[in-house]
Amino acid sequence: MSRARARDLGLVRGGIPGAHNAITDVPGVEVGYTTLIEDGEAVVVRTGVTAILPRGRAGAGTPVAAGVHSLNGNGEMTGSVWIAESGSLGTPVLITNTHSVGAAHEGAIRWMLDTVPGAADQWLLPVVAETWDGRLNDINGLHVRPRHAVAALDAARSGVVDEGAVGGGTGMICYGFKGGSGTASRRVVLGDAEYTVGVFLQANFGEMSELTVRGEPVGSVLKNEVAAESGDVASSAAGSATPPQGAGSVIVVVATDAPLLPGQCTALARRVSLGLARTGTAGSHFSGDIFLAFSTANPGALASRFPAEGEEVVLDEVRAVPWGRMDPLYTAVVEATEEAVLNVLVAGEDMAGHRQSVRGLPIERVRELLEERALTR
Repeated sequence: MSRARARDLGLVRGGIPGAHNAITDVPGVEVGYTTLIEDGEAVVVRTGVTAILPRGRAGAGTPVAAGVHSLNGNGEMTGSVWIAESGSLGTPVLITNTHSVGAAHEGAIRWMLDTVPGAADQWLLPVVAETWDGRLNDINGLHVRPRHAVAALDAARSGVVDEGAVGGGTGMICYGFKGGSGTASRRVVLGDAEYTVGVFLQANFGEMSELTVRGEPVGSVLKNEVAAESGDVASSAAGSATPPQGAGSVIVVVATDAPLLPGQCTALARRVSLGLARTGTAGSHFSGDIFLAFSTANPGALASRFPAEGEEVVLDEVRAVPWGRMDPLYTAVVEATEEAVLNVLVAGEDMAGHRQSVRGLPIERVRELLEERALTR
């Protein structure tokens, strides 16, 4: 993450980010990638796997409170039904392309069996989410294998998180420009305590004319300018059928160390929709927009395991932020989601793909448009 990000370029204002402005600012959270890029005569591979460990490798078997929300259900997030039922997430979270959910799911199970003590004695319902990369990637080639999911999990680390065309986001498109993986965070003060809210997303959504930056609808101008250019690299190959812009999906993972109940995690997940809306999307019918939020507080609570015969029943003890004090956390989710999307776009670079090529966001042109709008006020 050596290059400038959206905040450095003046595309984002407000809020106080964490040290890395990433989901890994939440203590314990780790992120890892496997990126697959291959150029063959008939096959172009642009895909991969992203892994998120809520409590890191050392705490992979310890559940976190969690909640899910679907803005539009044209997508998949395995394990979400159990999260909705129990309010508990006890596995890693993986994100990949639509046709590789099965491979990533198997890889997650294999990794847990090898890594988490006692995992083999319980049932495992890994969370694997997807977005569709069939424009830039040979998605039907099923190039992701279980070993790639294992490698992403093994690569998971805290600290700086790479953005753009990495991991599951390698072959994604956002607002008609190069999309992919992005992250951001916010520090939140509640009374005499400080907490962190981190967002990670795989952005593959939005029609170009919708794009909004700092409240300014710059997308319509960019779309007209792109269309007017000769040799438009954002157009599809002649004769090929492609989905409309806006199709594709976005997966968002929200993490916090604030102590929350499962229902409060669900409330955080719902606020992701507002952060995405700030960037312009209306939510396409062809876009699976699915969100997961979890809290790393209250370790040891919300576990669900087979009880041993004669084992004493011990009640869980859970601390939680009062519902009436949730507003700063909601704001943090909205702000960090918006910034993570813009970080994806800023990190994007031109990419030639399987059926289509796409350009990166023209950052300097966006900055010019923002300056022009400011001068006219």
